[in-house]
Amino acid sequence: MNVQLYTSADLPPVNRREVFRYARAGNPSETENALLDQCLAELLPSLTYRTVWAEYPVIRDSEALDLIFARVNSSDLAKNLRGCNRIVLFAATVGIAPDRLAQKYSRISPVKALFLESVGNERIEALCDLFCGEFENTRPRFSPGYGDLPLDLQREILSVLDCPRKIGLTLNESLLMTPSKSVTAIMGIKA
Repeated sequence: MNVQLYTSADLPPVNRREVFRYARAGNPSETENALLDQCLAELLPSLTYRTVWAEYPVIRDSEALDLIFARVNSSDLAKNLRGCNRIVLFAATVGIAPDRLAQKYSRISPVKALFLESVGNERIEALCDLFCGEFENTRPRFSPGYGDLPLDLQREILSVLDCPRKIGLTLNESLLMTPSKSVTAIMGIKA
């Protein structure tokens, strides 16, 4: 399959409410709002939005889903892909900046580190939502580790999409992605 890079400059503005939700700051104070402004000013210019993707057919048999790049035994993914004859396989990242800045501030300002992590979470979700919105007649994205879809499927996804070379996304022995503000997912396209 043809692996493609997705780029868009049309990412929506930061959803402050979502950032505060990730930070578990339900009713943010003036101080928290000011801190978020500082975090945005420091982090946003350093983010690198990258997505790589490919489209594959879905072949069902009595035992598994054949996604061409891998055979998967997952009743939860099978249910999510009901009515779909193709998938979009993708990986997305906002880069290493959230990890580096959160690490930098983790000892001197844990709250700032938390807010930086939360901005990274909001930005990767915004990127995935924007990318997924480019397709019509889709099912919700489904990632390794959801339900009974094995987390180790990450290995095949990063390999087939050539993530280390194309978007700088790698996987360690514990199946944790670097950069951490990254997503891999399967999105079904309805027939």
